[in-house]
Amino acid sequence: MDKILSSSSQERKPIRCKAAICRKAGEALVIEEIHVYPPQAYEVRIKIICTTLCHTDLAFSKYDSGPLARFPRILGHEAVGVVESTGEHVDTFKQGDVVLPVFHPHCEECRDCKSSKGNWCSRFAEDLTSNTRRYGMASRFKDTMGEDIHHFFFVSSFTEYTVVDIAHLVKISPEIPVDRAVLLSCGVSTGIGAAWKTADIEEGSTVAVFGLGAVGLAVGEGARLRRAAQIIGIDINPDKFALGKKFGFTDFVNPTLCGDKKISEVIKEIARGGVDYSFECVGIASVLSEAFISTRTGTGKTVALGINPAAPAELDSFGLFRGKHVCGSLFGGLKPKLDIPILVDRYLKKELNLDSFITHELQFEDINKAFDLLEKGKSLRCILWMDKK
Repeated sequence: MDKILSSSSQERKPIRCKAAICRKAGEALVIEEIHVYPPQAYEVRIKIICTTLCHTDLAFSKYDSGPLARFPRILGHEAVGVVESTGEHVDTFKQGDVVLPVFHPHCEECRDCKSSKGNWCSRFAEDLTSNTRRYGMASRFKDTMGEDIHHFFFVSSFTEYTVVDIAHLVKISPEIPVDRAVLLSCGVSTGIGAAWKTADIEEGSTVAVFGLGAVGLAVGEGARLRRAAQIIGIDINPDKFALGKKFGFTDFVNPTLCGDKKISEVIKEIARGGVDYSFECVGIASVLSEAFISTRTGTGKTVALGINPAAPAELDSFGLFRGKHVCGSLFGGLKPKLDIPILVDRYLKKELNLDSFITHELQFEDINKAFDLLEKGKSLRCILWMDKK
């Protein structure tokens, strides 16, 4: 970090660095030199230490139409970095702070941010299309030809330096290893938060998790920490089952081996009438319906963590009438600035299992290999190091 702390002469100047740019939908990312401009008011420029990727990055690299399909773009939204410089009106972060950028905003000032009922930010969260949080389409990135490069989810971590609004930034303890902390930027926090905040699982509960990617496994970890009595994992890839045991899963169902039975019927048999909580983590409408049916009549709660806006879900209206619940969960219901430090503390106390989420480590220059591993289902989380040899 010494190099960062001695870079005060660069604080108000553009920085030249390398970034992985998505220039066209469906094509491999290209490592290029870019210019990262200084942070404006309420912004922080960060040197990225390591980053990783999830299926959201993969999906957006392929979108070729619609308001969210923008190119060229710097993807990436799970990362850990160190503050290089700050803009005006930034008094909660200083040069050298270890920080976690988060796609979900937490302004701490609006009515919803001050409320204990949820984690919506009514000041900022409605805007999904801008490049910079307070400055609309203004970009802090330019290529060597002087052309703007689009941001992604107000983070853009596939670059050696990025600029992030303070509403999307969390200061974390330097005691946690950065390759563990990076996991808390999105997927793992979403799953654990859904178990703790959205569902509020009680000790002795029964749980079903549909989809054992990083989010689904994190739901299991959250349920384990809440001492759930039974945690059932559902996935078509049986290779996930051995990994699931590390996160507290007690039973597993492979839908392809259920014969004529529906998944919900199998789960009801295992859980003796249905689970207390079910979590849909794949974003398929028919799976959400099965997750809903799998819960206990009268008290069952289904949490939707996957999303596919183009496919409306059909739910059993009689089940709703008889007391079942269904709800969505954005970032697991967590308020980033309040709840991520709690997760860090639980890890430092050796209570939270983050180690098992990491399946690969690569240099940043090998980012396309990381995409390939993720797309083929061979990677859970691949840590990409910026300059670690």
